Amino acid sequence: MKHFVVGVDVGGTNVKLGVVDGRAQVLARSAFSTKEYIQSPSRLIMAISRAVIELCKVADIPRKDVQGVGIGLPGLVDVQAGVIRVLPNIPGWKDVPLKKVLEGKLGLPVQVENDVNMITLGEWQYGAGKGIQNLICMTLGTGVGAGLILNNDIYRGPGFAAGEIGHAPLNEDGPACGCGGYGCYERYVGNKTLQKWAAEVFDQKDVTLEEVSRRAMQGKKKALRFWQEVGEKVGVGLVGPVNILNPECIIIGGGVSRSFEFIAPAVRKVIARRAMRTQADMVKVIRARLDDDAGLIGAKVLIHHEKN
Repeated sequence: MKHFVVGVDVGGTNVKLGVVDGRAQVLARSAFSTKEYIQSPSRLIMAISRAVIELCKVADIPRKDVQGVGIGLPGLVDVQAGVIRVLPNIPGWKDVPLKKVLEGKLGLPVQVENDVNMITLGEWQYGAGKGIQNLICMTLGTGVGAGLILNNDIYRGPGFAAGEIGHAPLNEDGPACGCGGYGCYERYVGNKTLQKWAAEVFDQKDVTLEEVSRRAMQGKKKALRFWQEVGEKVGVGLVGPVNILNPECIIIGGGVSRSFEFIAPAVRKVIARRAMRTQADMVKVIRARLDDDAGLIGAKVLIHHEKN
């Protein structure tokens, strides 16, 4: 029986890999820096191929026992064609037939997916969203993205571009965004903005968001107020999706979710106050459960999903 899946989570900084068993446990892991390969898609693909083969050896799993390889990437991914249309933060990736190339190198079935969708699949089947038929799984980090589970299935949209919650405009005259728009949600709650804001609030240029969280844990009023205001901004950006999609829950992951206990009360209050009554009463706001393993575990769901 082919019980194992290899999950690959490609980021602008690192590539993480994991062998996932039938119970969604990560049995073995590895990682390597993207930096050395970032300028060349072919070199990065070769590095991923080598890493998958090596990880299977380390885990002592014959490739014949691997059901498939699931790869999540931070950009526009054509799941049906197996083609990476564009990766905004990794140069050179335009219309790269990753599925076909990797299947040729590995001799294994390969499925490609947007990284946030892969995280969403993991949280939906094995994490905070288990048993929920309609949810939004959002990641708060350098970027702000979301995956959608609607009527018990992943929703990608006809162009495989659904879920770009970070680029919903919140302000007619807001700051310019890298997507080409302006006033986008991401420009208010993305890490770069929060980092700059924290430096101003604490009058400390090198203060980190982790340090602000530590101060909040110590009960420091200024830090608690900072995270409350972040939560209010996060909540404002979620009112529209709550009204439009009527989800049962919103799962919050990503780096900022490590401060979930400090932002969540404000997020919930804003939604309760500003969303329409039926939608507001139904939705729950919860923290992601799988942390850094969500994408790897999501690969197992992806492989199973595409085979059935």
